[in-house]
Amino acid sequence: EALKRDVKALMTDSQDWWPADWGHYGGLMIRMAWHSAGTYRIADGRGGGGTGNQRFAPINSWPDNANLDKARRLLWPIKRKYGNKVSWADLIILAGTLAYESMGLKTFGFGFGREDIWHPEKDTYWGAEKQWLAPTGSEGSRYSGERDLENPLAAVMMGLIYVNPEGVDGKPDPLKTARDVRVTFARMAMNDEETVALTAGGHTVGKAHGNGSAANLGESPEGAGIEEQGLGWNKREGRGVGSDAVTSGLEGAWTTHPMKWNTGKGGYFDLLLNHEWALQKSPAGAWQWEPVDIREEDKPIDAENPAVRRNPIMTDADMAMKMDPAYRKISERFQKDPKGFEDAFARAWFKLTHRDMGPKARYIGPDVPKEDLIWQDPVPAGRKDYDGAAVKAKIAAAGLSVSEMVSTAWDSARTFRGSDKRGGANGARIRLAPQKDWAGNEPARLAKVLAVYEKIAAETGASAADVIVLAGNVGVEKAARAAGFDVTVPFAPGRGDATAAMTDVESFEVLEPLADGFRNWLKKDYVVTAEELLLDRAQLMRLTAAEMTALVGGMRVIGTNHAGTQHGVFTDRVGALSNDFFVNLTDIAYTWKPAGSNLYEIRDRKSGAVKWTATRVDLVFGSNSILRAYAEVYAQDDNRKKFVDDFVAAWVKVMNADRYDLR
Repeated sequence: EALKRDVKALMTDSQDWWPADWGHYGGLMIRMAWHSAGTYRIADGRGGGGTGNQRFAPINSWPDNANLDKARRLLWPIKRKYGNKVSWADLIILAGTLAYESMGLKTFGFGFGREDIWHPEKDTYWGAEKQWLAPTGSEGSRYSGERDLENPLAAVMMGLIYVNPEGVDGKPDPLKTARDVRVTFARMAMNDEETVALTAGGHTVGKAHGNGSAANLGESPEGAGIEEQGLGWNKREGRGVGSDAVTSGLEGAWTTHPMKWNTGKGGYFDLLLNHEWALQKSPAGAWQWEPVDIREEDKPIDAENPAVRRNPIMTDADMAMKMDPAYRKISERFQKDPKGFEDAFARAWFKLTHRDMGPKARYIGPDVPKEDLIWQDPVPAGRKDYDGAAVKAKIAAAGLSVSEMVSTAWDSARTFRGSDKRGGANGARIRLAPQKDWAGNEPARLAKVLAVYEKIAAETGASAADVIVLAGNVGVEKAARAAGFDVTVPFAPGRGDATAAMTDVESFEVLEPLADGFRNWLKKDYVVTAEELLLDRAQLMRLTAAEMTALVGGMRVIGTNHAGTQHGVFTDRVGALSNDFFVNLTDIAYTWKPAGSNLYEIRDRKSGAVKWTATRVDLVFGSNSILRAYAEVYAQDDNRKKFVDDFVAAWVKVMNADRYDLR
């Protein structure tokens, strides 16, 4: 509560070096939080506000984030005071949420629990363009065909969070912009209603800044001189602050009273729907929409001079909320139902700022909403009081192969994404649509195995989720014994079983694996190489290079390849957790010859006889110098036990990746 009081007090503590519009920093803090959370994209779960990545390149220097460095610097005294008690990631989102509260909005809630990173996210692909704000058709353009946006990207341009406020490629056309808005927000997991609510709620307060020439701005934080101390976009001439600031290039507020939450007269929908709007150029030369005719008292006052009133503005995206038929219908409903709009926005804001945090178990603090929301992928708590030994005995006696047990557990757990903390074995959603029908899960094999597990779960009181994982452990233990090592794979009961009603089928479709190098499978040929797809999956699963290496080598010799292919199975004793994959991969008695697309033959160097076949995923562990170093460690005669131990540790990490209740 003391932290919240200090953040709210900051809102009206205007500083001369960066004065607050109308004496309130709310609009600035909201934009900071919004742009932090708004980098999230559902395709790979990367981006978002969960790591405080706005502090680092390239995001800290994106054109769309101009002057948000000032917002973070204003928060620094609070961060310094509370230190390790609050992360930057939490503080940034909290500031935006409390800004709304201080302006009169009843927010839906807030959860602490975001963990800071300490360097740029080099794993995240932001686009291939060679310049900021490159228009469609430029080198590395993210668009192809008839404006098909490259996956997994959501923003329309390099350096933007969402869409171009002036219109597609800077050319105003609200209906074309509406298409961009719909695609971009859908890729952020937002539907049409949430999109309208967020657009309107975001523009109910604050203003855009473009009262001057952008040519007079200095370099972004990453390009500024060392004496600027991490601040950028400082104006070379004139004040460059307050009413003279330049950020987006558009200039003006959207509503009559932009320093407070207002859904009535002078509010966003009132002005948007009840006035005619015409294109104008801002002082910075940016396209914006201004009312054709508006009463003086309906104009917002100047951000610094209360004796002066200015025209309100709308962006091309705002006009899309009026011109697009579907968006307009929602806008009109919200205009007639202010309370409904307020609730819709509060919920959408909560979703926007918490979407990448994963399950509710990760939320911390007194303001966490009690309501379970379907986008949180809820999972009921599972039992822990059943007889685990009895369950293992039933599994062992069920007649399933090691491959079936290990593959099913792996397929259940491999959906975990450390990016937005979705997926994983908890919930056993591999039993439900859409996962039960994914090609990568081998539906026929899966249905057979799940029928056995469901029966065991019903007989013992264990969840199906626990049985799936425990059976995988049984398979690993059996494979280790076949290699001469008696191990017990650690197991933590308590997983629950999700239901279809708890599962948003559409949102889970993005978790479908299109490739799984651990099981040597590609759904089809891709431009990206198989080994790069393996690396991407391993990174999303938060595996280290050593863990990835151990798992691939172990999965090969256990015999878990998709559809039973023999590529990379460098062993004569399939089913035993041996180090044979690494021994034979690094054996200089063999040569490796291309034999087709993503296919190689391993031949005896003397006789030329084909011994095994392999894919690029297999060969990369002998080709890449870093991975070869790990492969050689596991190939050593004195590291057979180490390999088994490392495989088991990595296996348990994957099985428990989503068990936030254990942390």
